[in-house]
Amino acid sequence: MTSCVVVGMGIQGVKRHAVMGTHQSITVDPVAEGVDFRNLVDVPLAAYEAVLLCVPDDAKAELIDFAVSHGKHVLVEKPFNLTPQQYTDLTSRAREAGVTVYVAYNHRFEPHIATAKHVLDSGKIGEIYTVSLSYGNGTAALVRASPWRDTGLGVIADLGSHLLDMVDFWWGLSGREVDYVDARTVENRAYDHATMRLSGSPAAYLETTMLSWRNDFRCEVRGSEGSLHISSLCKWGPTSLTVRDRVRPSGRPSERTHTLVQADPTWAAEFAHFLALISAGNPGNLETSYEIAQIL
Repeated sequence: MTSCVVVGMGIQGVKRHAVMGTHQSITVDPVAEGVDFRNLVDVPLAAYEAVLLCVPDDAKAELIDFAVSHGKHVLVEKPFNLTPQQYTDLTSRAREAGVTVYVAYNHRFEPHIATAKHVLDSGKIGEIYTVSLSYGNGTAALVRASPWRDTGLGVIADLGSHLLDMVDFWWGLSGREVDYVDARTVENRAYDHATMRLSGSPAAYLETTMLSWRNDFRCEVRGSEGSLHISSLCKWGPTSLTVRDRVRPSGRPSERTHTLVQADPTWAAEFAHFLALISAGNPGNLETSYEIAQIL
């Protein structure tokens, strides 16, 4: 069993800790009640093998440096934005230490998003023409009240990084750039609504917002032979995946819809993936994280 330390017992830290199962989990937080330690440096090094970092963005680099320096594997919550030189240095140091550094994007483990990958790879809907992804929640007021979240790129980094990772999961990000963006500060200091176009093939149109008073996720992939549609996520359920077959020259397509009503499975699935990477000696996904950071 891999012994782990969860640093930061906010919303994500609590979720990470809840799916540890039989794996020993030590909790660290400077202010939360009921934790085992206040600082990671106070945890005996012999007591753990991996660190799960659920902390504000400005604390991530220093904590990862500490963990890698002591030969510990790391899962860090997205987004993880470093300079190119910092990414190069971290990648080199992690490989020398033989540790896994994994930037968490749990939506890859959403059932319909994983199924969509298989459908797209199968060629069922033909040549992909366009992709539209929209991810929204109603957290503007909560973010504005946070001592650290209402900064920087705001919703672009928070939710937009997830959408960029989906594009990478399905088609890859290499060579892509954002060639159009409309970013706004409606209720917050940082951006709380943004739309953008991601260059490359297929073209991807991305919308992120904290002004959606009902949480929602939408995906539409349009191809030469049909289309694929995802509505909502398991955490908000029900969530549906629809695949439509094109009718020529025009007409109502045949379609198949699969609807799920279940608890969010992504946190447990991603933790299992992290452990599998460690067991396989896999260095992690810093390359993908770097591509996302460059786009952001």
